[in-house]
Amino acid sequence: MLENENPDENGSQSRHGRGMELILSAEDSKDWVYKGEGAANIVLSYIGSSDYLLGKVLRIHKVPRGRTKSTNVSSFLSRHEILLWRDIGENVESISKEVIGQLFIMNVMSPLLDPKHVDGGIRVIVSKEFLERVGKNILGQRPGQRVDVSEVDVFCDSALLINDHSLISRKSGTLKEEVCFAVEIKPKCGYLPNSEFIAKKNYFKKNVPRFEMHQILKLHQGEISQLSRYNPLDLFSGKKERIHQAISALFSTPQNNFRVFLNGSRIFGGLGGGVDKAAVCCHDRNGEIEDLKKVCWLPLDSFPELITEAIFSSAALGRLLASQKLDHYDIEGAIHAYYNIVYEPCLACKTCSDPDSLLRYSFLHDLSLEESLKIVRDYLIAATAKDCSLMISFRPAEDMGDDEFNSVFLESSNQYFDYKVNFIDLDMKPLQKMDYYYELDQKIATVYAKYMQNEVGYCNSANLSEGNEVQWEQ
Repeated sequence: MLENENPDENGSQSRHGRGMELILSAEDSKDWVYKGEGAANIVLSYIGSSDYLLGKVLRIHKVPRGRTKSTNVSSFLSRHEILLWRDIGENVESISKEVIGQLFIMNVMSPLLDPKHVDGGIRVIVSKEFLERVGKNILGQRPGQRVDVSEVDVFCDSALLINDHSLISRKSGTLKEEVCFAVEIKPKCGYLPNSEFIAKKNYFKKNVPRFEMHQILKLHQGEISQLSRYNPLDLFSGKKERIHQAISALFSTPQNNFRVFLNGSRIFGGLGGGVDKAAVCCHDRNGEIEDLKKVCWLPLDSFPELITEAIFSSAALGRLLASQKLDHYDIEGAIHAYYNIVYEPCLACKTCSDPDSLLRYSFLHDLSLEESLKIVRDYLIAATAKDCSLMISFRPAEDMGDDEFNSVFLESSNQYFDYKVNFIDLDMKPLQKMDYYYELDQKIATVYAKYMQNEVGYCNSANLSEGNEVQWEQ
């Protein structure tokens, strides 16, 4: 039941995240269908008749499969997290994690990335019955590997309602009838770290993109069947030629890092299942994506060029890169500040046998609580920036006269396009994931070191299958 279809004239919330006027109950579940999911949330598209909800998506929280949740456990920030995020809103100690997460988007990430590129959304009330029915309805559409490990959190009493950024809308509830298409990119880390706290044995972290090293681990573990050709440093380079190279690589090996939508429906790329098999199954390389040529009169070999022009002219990635670079210490340094905060023996120091490294780490353990909080806070903000997605939506235009959207002119096809850029998946990272980040980093470094020594012989460029490339045709 919709208690109020117009929460406020701007379609957004106040700084304090109040005003959940919408209530979704069991009978509303039929109006929401599966669109995709990430590690923490499932995204639903609206197909009902409400003018206000037209062009919106709902992000509902997930939990590990089979986990029972007490209303008194994990609903609020821990005492250490309260210290960490005390400045993002009022009374953070008495606000649920879900609302705190929205405050994080609006009050931390939005100023960093530019409010015009960030949609804070509106929290809406959802009943347990609504979530239970939705969970059953979408079960058959979710990737199997996601279903095996997670399910809808039916004990969560709210969900986040945001605009569907795979569409271009004029105003709330009114979509222009022109064809629109969008690309979703997971840019990943766009720079090479230079922290003095990176261990000597991990020197290659300063020379090799994290994404490239992580690919080796994923291939070693069987999570992917081929290495991606994508290099985030190209995308963030600020040079058209390298940006175009990055986009072409994403088309060639999309994995879970690149998707294309036509009028809000995914036509290329995976569902977000975490392995590249889904991406391979969900597009017929030159099949459904050929629809873009039919409806937009856009030659397919011009598509990467269009995306390149939009990225280059928007300059949005510059702000994202600056946010990523808030991580000044790398996880090999930030982990020590984390143990200062939780006031526990440092496991990273316990497993370190290098005297020079231990001496450097002692400097970190001598820092004040406030200094440690800043290091970890900046690290987690940067982690969000390294893990978010960039959504760029387009529609053909007659000229560049529309003031509401940015526009680009594509010389190769003699066409104008309106476009807008939004960052999505700006979730706040839990403090307790610091241990996980450190362990993953060490695992990536260990496997990559063996790869360089040819101890993991099958991890090489021969795994790049030419047959999986997208062939661009006129």
